[in-house]
Amino acid sequence: MRKGMMTVLMLLMVAGTWALTPWKKGAFETKKYRNVFVEMGYKQADVDAKLKEVFNDVFHGPNKVYFEVGDSMGYVSDIKNHDARTEGMSYGLMVAVQMGEKDIFDRLWRWTKKYMQHQDGLRKGYFAWSCKTDGTRNSDGAASDGELYFITSLLFASNRWGNDTGIDYKAEAQNILNCIQPKEYEAQRRPGPWGAFGGGQQNAQQDQQPRKERMFLIDPETKLITFTPDGWGNQFTDPSYHIPAFYEVWARWGDDGRSDFWQQCAQASREYLHKATHPVTGLNPDQSNYDGSLRPGWGNRPNGSNCFRYDSWRVPMNIALDYEWSCADGEWQRQYGERIQNFFYSQGVDTFMDQYRVDGTLPEGGEILGAGGFRKLRHSIGLVATVAAASVMCSHDKAKEFVDALWNARHVPFDDGYFDAYYDGLLRLFAFMHLSGNYRIIFPEHN
Repeated sequence: MRKGMMTVLMLLMVAGTWALTPWKKGAFETKKYRNVFVEMGYKQADVDAKLKEVFNDVFHGPNKVYFEVGDSMGYVSDIKNHDARTEGMSYGLMVAVQMGEKDIFDRLWRWTKKYMQHQDGLRKGYFAWSCKTDGTRNSDGAASDGELYFITSLLFASNRWGNDTGIDYKAEAQNILNCIQPKEYEAQRRPGPWGAFGGGQQNAQQDQQPRKERMFLIDPETKLITFTPDGWGNQFTDPSYHIPAFYEVWARWGDDGRSDFWQQCAQASREYLHKATHPVTGLNPDQSNYDGSLRPGWGNRPNGSNCFRYDSWRVPMNIALDYEWSCADGEWQRQYGERIQNFFYSQGVDTFMDQYRVDGTLPEGGEILGAGGFRKLRHSIGLVATVAAASVMCSHDKAKEFVDALWNARHVPFDDGYFDAYYDGLLRLFAFMHLSGNYRIIFPEHN
């Protein structure tokens, strides 16, 4: 009996040590993934049930954001804004291919291609970033993160299901890869938010003479992703659009003749994130210059682009993904993970706010970005989720508190009625996929 107890204690000690050992290699090499929930004491059956529950909340439950159209299409809606966005559609595709939900994937892609993707003209291959749920475009302009996810999700679908089941996923991905290469056009007016030719907010000032502009998803000089691929948004970037490991997927399976370039993009993106995250707090702005420096505000967002808020929430989880898949920047990523968790720990694991200036002070007035008719700081489950996902990179004891906070958090309306089933719900789902070891590189299963 005593010997048995000693054996159990030794196993627990070994398991605890293993859980805190930093990774040296990523899943591109090992094809292995951590189940952080199980490492921290949760039962595998409970983890499986919880992941299924969170998935159902997003795709099938009473607060779902996924809706089927007819026999062959479907869309993901930002409910509070009454539209479908390339952000949500591409997230839905990634979740579907990760979870093996081929019918959902194919429905989302058919809707995306029919209503969002430009089939000709200057924007051929790009996607209108926002559409009404009947498919009518709110804006023709693209938001670059959508294309980033579309390409990666399609390549994974090709690897998982092949290209002869009704959709040639590989060809669709290669079409986008070819269309996002730099092209010139004549600009008749100063570009404004969401594209010079789009239906979004425009800068009223006109150019005296037409001038040449360039459209590109990836800035050819810095090799960094643009905020939008037009003449306005390709002057800067968004830290939350940076997922270096996605470029490694393109390099391996895009077969577009640009493998070396995509590997260079991955390295440039990692180096950029060093500059764009605050050295003390770990926080990053919503937008930045290509050198990582802060940008002035625009429109109704004075200094807002310099704040850590909705877009910014994704960065801890994106860096965790690159750590899990590639581990090419593992030492810095582990330091970053603990740095940003230390900051939020200092604000209270159950009380930290969802918007900050990058120095860790709270924004005021117009710096606070409103959502759903409210302009208010909250303890949002979307940020709870992404900070918990950073635990994949962390060795300190605080990581478990963030994981427990996510596990126990209820995704329900706030007391004032605000509820975000879409963005909060999707980030929560991604975090549970990460922490359960179910956000994976999909290697080819078909020749």
